Amino acid sequence: MNPPTLIGAPLDSGQRQPGCLMGPAAYRVAGLPGMLAELGAPALDRGDLMLTGHMPECDVPNPALDQLPETLAWTGLIRSAVEAELADDRMPIVLGGDHALALGSVSGAAAHAAGVGRPLFLLWLDAHSDFHTPRSTMSGNLHGTPVAYAAGRDGFAPFPPFPAPVPAERICLFGIRSVDTAEHTALKECNIAVNDMRVLDEQGIAAPLRAFLDRVRAEAGMLHVSLDVDFLDPSIAPAVGTTVPGGATFREAHLVCELIHETGLMTSLDLVELNPFLDDRGRTARLMVDLVGSLMGRKVFDRPTRSPI
Repeated sequence: MNPPTLIGAPLDSGQRQPGCLMGPAAYRVAGLPGMLAELGAPALDRGDLMLTGHMPECDVPNPALDQLPETLAWTGLIRSAVEAELADDRMPIVLGGDHALALGSVSGAAAHAAGVGRPLFLLWLDAHSDFHTPRSTMSGNLHGTPVAYAAGRDGFAPFPPFPAPVPAERICLFGIRSVDTAEHTALKECNIAVNDMRVLDEQGIAAPLRAFLDRVRAEAGMLHVSLDVDFLDPSIAPAVGTTVPGGATFREAHLVCELIHETGLMTSLDLVELNPFLDDRGRTARLMVDLVGSLMGRKVFDRPTRSPI
């Protein structure tokens, strides 16, 4: 893996529950930079991105849309930051912030991959498929749209065209357990594999994930991993505004991350939807930092015993 860079993306504009903008600070307080240094992968911390100036003026294609100008501005800012780190042979780790940040991070990764002539693969670790468009969403929350944007679905104006849409066979939705009817129909039409929790219960965690990672390796692809707090079961990760019961357990989540690390394929990473206001004494932030440790090579049995807080 390339050396990591931390990029704070304190955006709350993709949804209406305030608090995700505190996520980047929570990751740092929970020890992310120190943990990476201990693993021999000290990170360059770019600090937090900030919006400056006036928000872009744009037509609103759906009256339900919330905070569209802000999300448009964040998308361009994050795309540029991710693309720059990849061009410098570094691995951007985008600290969110809600999942709307992936509109920028995945487009930055896709633009870079296209520029160097390599295919981009997307591993979406999430309770939700996030396959709405700005026109189809009824909630108006743009954190529910990044996978559709990456896949090249129509209906994203005024967002810029996605630089190199990711084909269905290069997208893996993993841990899914909340998909509405419109998203389900759209997913079937484009034939994206949905590894929901029933699939994982029946087949186990390792088999479907290894099958996807084998395709990345076979095509010498770049791998963008987008890890949402609500991929985890809310009993172990309460700090998210979109909880869905039945998520990944502590050990399942670490297994996923260990398997990704063993391939050496991950080239960029999102950590999203952490809302410290909803956390229990930093419990979720520390767990997410632990998972990054597994993504970077630490095994569960390497972890020290913690005293209760």
